[in-house]
Amino acid sequence: MGLEPREQADAIVRAAHDRRALDIVLMDMRRVTTICDYFVICHGRSPQHLEAVREEIEEQLQEAGVRPGHVEGDRHAQWVVMDYLDVVVHIFSEETRRIYDLQRLWSDAEIVAAMETEQDEPGSGG
Repeated sequence: MGLEPREQADAIVRAAHDRRALDIVLMDMRRVTTICDYFVICHGRSPQHLEAVREEIEEQLQEAGVRPGHVEGDRHAQWVVMDYLDVVVHIFSEETRRIYDLQRLWSDAEIVAAMETEQDEPGSGG
């Protein structure tokens, strides 16, 4: 049993949010490309944070019976790509996200969900 593409995308957004990924955006790509149905784009505070977000997404989707076709990027990466075929996940460092600016590059795609996550204040323990 698997999930429909939008259900996968929503599950990925929830998992990224659970690991406090920053500025999560879900883009509907169906009108602009045939490579996938959705992009999920977010960023993290450090390479370790990117890795934690990636692991959480993998774990939560694996529980739903969905595994990525391919994952690119390791614990020191500034950009992790998770290819779930219908959904492609981009987890960036903040600087790398600004450089590649996929939202601008794919600006014809509809943003169907956006979740701004506030960064922790120094000393807040989060």
